[in-house]
Amino acid sequence: MSSEDRLYKILIRPVHSEKALTLIDKENTLTFIVDRRATKHDIKNAVETIFGVKVLKVRTLITSKGEKKAYIRLSPEYKASDIATQLGIV
Repeated sequence: MSSEDRLYKILIRPVHSEKALTLIDKENTLTFIVDRRATKHDIKNAVETIFGVKVLKVRTLITSKGEKKAYIRLSPEYKASDIATQLGIV
């Protein structure tokens, strides 16, 4: 498996909840369900490489369904809403 394939396996899907949409607007933060084995560093690399943005911070948690959710805050010079539009969230 190439390193690019690995990057796309880390980010499973974007989250479309009301909270996720609020975070896009208010905190410039994207929310993804990610591979449980992915580290914060892996997630940061995947987002920066795939979307060509700079990531400030990654926060993760395990949901009650057993999925790993990542909150990915972008640098101020990039807009989370632009990426959300690319992904078809907004």
